[in-house]
Amino acid sequence: MAVKGLGGFHLICAADDDSAVAELRRRKHRWEKPLAVMVSDLAAALELTRITPAEQELLISVHRPIVLLRARDSAPLSRHLAPDTDRIGLMLPYTPLHHVLLFHYQNLLTPGRSRAVVATSGNLSSEPIALGNREALARLGGIADLFVLHNRDILIRCDDSVARIHPATNKTEFFRRARGFTPSPVFLACPGPCVLGLGPELKATICLTKDDQAFVSQHLGDLENLETFQFYQESIAHLRAILQVRPEAAVCDLHPDYMSTAYGQEQSEGPLFQLQHHAAHIHAVLAENRYERPVLGLALDGAGLGQDRTVWGGEALFVRPDRPEFQRLGHLAPVLQPGGELAARQPWRMARSYLWSIGQKSPASRPWPWLAEHAQADAQIPVMLERRINSPLTTSCGRLFDAVAGLLDVKLVMAYEGQAAIALERIQDLGEDRAYACPPQSGGETLVLDTLELFRQVHEDWLRGESPARISRRFHLGLVAGLAEMAAALAAKNRVGHVALSGGVMHNQTVSLELPRALTQRGLVPLMHTLLPPGDACISLGQAVWGRLMLE
Repeated sequence: MAVKGLGGFHLICAADDDSAVAELRRRKHRWEKPLAVMVSDLAAALELTRITPAEQELLISVHRPIVLLRARDSAPLSRHLAPDTDRIGLMLPYTPLHHVLLFHYQNLLTPGRSRAVVATSGNLSSEPIALGNREALARLGGIADLFVLHNRDILIRCDDSVARIHPATNKTEFFRRARGFTPSPVFLACPGPCVLGLGPELKATICLTKDDQAFVSQHLGDLENLETFQFYQESIAHLRAILQVRPEAAVCDLHPDYMSTAYGQEQSEGPLFQLQHHAAHIHAVLAENRYERPVLGLALDGAGLGQDRTVWGGEALFVRPDRPEFQRLGHLAPVLQPGGELAARQPWRMARSYLWSIGQKSPASRPWPWLAEHAQADAQIPVMLERRINSPLTTSCGRLFDAVAGLLDVKLVMAYEGQAAIALERIQDLGEDRAYACPPQSGGETLVLDTLELFRQVHEDWLRGESPARISRRFHLGLVAGLAEMAAALAAKNRVGHVALSGGVMHNQTVSLELPRALTQRGLVPLMHTLLPPGDACISLGQAVWGRLMLE
């Protein structure tokens, strides 16, 4: 069914029926990305999942987000809901219509049995959520068999928020901040001029500052099609109208091909500034924490265009919240990314590149796991790497996770962003306490984290037939220890005591749990996101507060 909700339509089917869930995935073109479920009440949620007191408080709050919870082994849930993780995104009803539907489904159709329904965004994959009745009938007609419509108009599209509780801090961690939480402001350390942060390309948001507050929009999606870009423009107009402001300046990303950059260049109001992607990440953390002193920032994600025109993604930056300049102090060891964006979707390519970088140009005693399906494409990689054909240089932390997942045959080709890293984290042997070495080394003007040595140890254990679960755990612990050592060295040299943590890699629960601990053990104070996701959804906030510095 397509059911009209509060911020758009949901697509709903039985969550315990493999064939129904598989058919929904086929029609929606959402092949492997997790699907959220809705249950009638807290009692049903407790039967299906393990819930801590903090998770329960978030689940039943007035915001009613999707909360990531551990599913019980005995829970009657389809294996197709979240194949890469042991967590289920679960929410409770938040409109009267939801309550009526779920009450009938559980208490009248199957009394005495807790039933869940899939409740996922009413759209084709990558498109914005459907809003009005006519729009839903036109756009969802090829997906839904039945429609539940009503005459309550929806003013603005708004997806469900997605969050989890951090196991160490018991604070909320956002994966998607939308319904229930936007446009609640982020309170800033001081008032300033109105600036529009235009956001990134993926997981886009926009941000408008007003006095001492920053208003970040709901999740807008990836600006890769016309429908989402129109939604993006609608959201800018809507936020400006409800705040009754006119920006004195706008800030966009350095990347010239982003739709958000193109939008900024087409606008005539005030000056347009450009801020490097990872500097925006760190300014966002500082803004959330209202921290006003110099800081070392670790920005760990998949990709962002660097000032040297290479692909950054594992960066240590020196940032001052009172000045617009920043300094790149360290980064992961650079490697080539064969195929460019294609390598970001095919982890085996990054595994091949890392092997090349450590001198393994052909299989040794064990065949590489991708040769069975990708031998023809693999044969082209040496030429691409030797001649640097469509193989940009990258320091991406996300691509390092992909390389390890590819070598261990955890995930060779991804159906959605971050899938390889999610699967790699899930298989960890938590009883393993050994960490691979990942030492920071001098790289001239910057400190370079020797992630090639880290990968070399992964490869050696893989050749010996060590279990992927142990290798994954040693890799995670080694990377965390290496990042903490690099941060400690740079913090001491630059006389700072706080380290700001941001980027999509901070969605990895092992990293978000162990890295702050490792920093604390070295006498440093970690600053983390609590109001916005650490991924690219926070970029617009960082841009906007940095833009105020430029104007001042």
